[in-house]
Amino acid sequence: MLHQGVPRAICCFAIDDVIVDPGPESAHRALLEGLDGFVPRAILLTHIHFDHAGATGALCRLWPDAEVWVHERGARHMIDPSRLVASAMRIYGDQFDRLWGEVVPVPEDRMRVLTGGERLVGFRVEYTPGHASHHVAYLHEATGTAFAGDVAGVRIGDGPVLPPTPPPDIDVELWMQSMGVVEAWRPERIAVTHFGAHDPAGHLDELRERLRQWADKARELDKTGFEAWVREEMHGNESYLEAMPPETLYAGLERYWDKRISSDHV
Repeated sequence: MLHQGVPRAICCFAIDDVIVDPGPESAHRALLEGLDGFVPRAILLTHIHFDHAGATGALCRLWPDAEVWVHERGARHMIDPSRLVASAMRIYGDQFDRLWGEVVPVPEDRMRVLTGGERLVGFRVEYTPGHASHHVAYLHEATGTAFAGDVAGVRIGDGPVLPPTPPPDIDVELWMQSMGVVEAWRPERIAVTHFGAHDPAGHLDELRERLRQWADKARELDKTGFEAWVREEMHGNESYLEAMPPETLYAGLERYWDKRISSDHV
């Protein structure tokens, strides 16, 4: 789907009778056009960030029988998104509505709450924190496709695999462990919301290297310097700028380092 008129920034996957990560409400009409009348049995969320899950409540209004799969740490925010919206408003301000649209609550009785370790109707589910504390990944067993959300990074076309690091939950060590969980599935392909399905060969190795590099750069540089460095990393590909806006990335790694330094001093 197009997001803010930019192609290949956000995608939703349809497989069997489900969809994975419907994207933001601001783009849900484009999603409906792409689905062309298909109504899923379930909406599978890798995590609850608005670019992945923001359209869920609005789609539940349209699809009264659709079930929503979400990790237990994110479920309460889908039922009552007010705190999530308030937090995001501090980051996006008056751009919030344009970027993400209306965030509609999801009825509690429509949700299948996950913890990780489930095997459900052709899918394996594992808890994969590091990018977000409410992140899961799904393995579609029939095709060997790992729907890995952001834990497998952002990769657009033949571009590099880059780590999206918005606040507040970035944890580099947990993220590395979660990549190992996905890798242990030995998937035939890795599907990422930003953008598309990719050959897994070397994908997670490249992400590990860049995640460590970006974390080190965030410790070395200030916000302005880090943002300039990231923009250079993305040079020539507008879709990366939309999929993971550089101005949102430093704060996640800054918070990570603050927590690491605090714990080292305890």
